[in-house]
Amino acid sequence: MSGRQGGKLKPLKQAKKKPKELDEDDLAFQKKQREEAAAKKAAIEKLKGKK
Repeated sequence: MSGRQGGKLKPLKQAKKKPKELDEDDLAFQKKQREEAAAKKAAIEKLKGKK
């Protein structure tokens, strides 16, 4: 056998993603998402604590 015959091949390297520029609407939406997730987590913890 010569070289790499059979077996898995290594995947090709992906190009690095460029960070996308966010405007105020995107930042506000992300902040709202984080706040809702934190409130949901707090509510779940509160329910677990009562039992």
